[in-house]
Amino acid sequence: MKKEDRIVTSLMLKEDEEKTLRPQRLTEYIGQKDIKEMLDIYIKAATKRSETIDHILFYGPPGLGKTTLAQIVANEMNVSIKITSGPAIERSGDLAAILTSLNPGDVLFIDEIHRLPRIVEEVLYAAMEDYVIDILIGKDAQTRSIRIDLPPFTLIGATTRFGDLSAPLRERFGVVMRLGFYNQDELSQIVRRTAGVYETVIAEKAVIELAKRSRGTPRIANRLFRRVRDFAEIIGDGKITLKVTNHALGKLGISDSGLDHTDKRYLKAIIEKFDGGPVGIESVSASIGEEPTTVEDVYEPYLLQEGFIKRTARGRVALEKSYQLLNIKYFKGLFEE
Repeated sequence: MKKEDRIVTSLMLKEDEEKTLRPQRLTEYIGQKDIKEMLDIYIKAATKRSETIDHILFYGPPGLGKTTLAQIVANEMNVSIKITSGPAIERSGDLAAILTSLNPGDVLFIDEIHRLPRIVEEVLYAAMEDYVIDILIGKDAQTRSIRIDLPPFTLIGATTRFGDLSAPLRERFGVVMRLGFYNQDELSQIVRRTAGVYETVIAEKAVIELAKRSRGTPRIANRLFRRVRDFAEIIGDGKITLKVTNHALGKLGISDSGLDHTDKRYLKAIIEKFDGGPVGIESVSASIGEEPTTVEDVYEPYLLQEGFIKRTARGRVALEKSYQLLNIKYFKGLFEE
């Protein structure tokens, strides 16, 4: 297998397990109503003009459907999609190999686009604006630049760290969309759809309970469904009931609010090791053995939205809701308003 083939298939292989759960069309996609409506207009307008759709940037917490939307855009435009990630493209030659393999109208999806090396990012600028790439060949005095024309294509980038993108790269996306957390009704629809895909009988109360504990994230809803299904098949008759669901989620350490062991360790560290805060992200991350970027991208967005913590100029502060969750007596912090 060629290196460029490995680069563009690495993410596909990682997500192969969930591909049957992914909707293929906008009409099948649940949630993100405003984004769906805007994408529908942009796709129809581009199709009517026989043009490629403008470059798109999706950003937001992980697991909300950025990759799925990229695949749907390609399907709706009736073109092929190549999928890769920022860390997989190490050199400008890697990017050039991918871009020159695209056919007119194709979609190139780059996940974690904020992790592209700067030298690769600079090659991408001309490709996005003028559909050309300039490659330097030779060394020292023999160095010369070769310009290669590219077919019109659509770049779709995805990131959980919008602020880490350089301004020149952000400005080259014609469409920028932020994906938000899902509500309980939307997650219930997703759980029902997943049960249908897996041909599993599930009680409506179990659907609601799974949706409630999925912390607003479809990926987590699907993951919890699969784990509960395991319990249902081993300790029950295969049907997912509320009793089985509560038992399974209890064993998994998932609270009524959807918080897991790591969330609780994080909150407990702020309260017990740092007197409720304020505390810097590096300190609290080190105390629980997690990378600061993981804490910021995976755990904090939901904790912030649900009012378990808040960020201040001096660091993170645990709010009253965190104390209640951990059954710790609450004292109003000095830095709380």
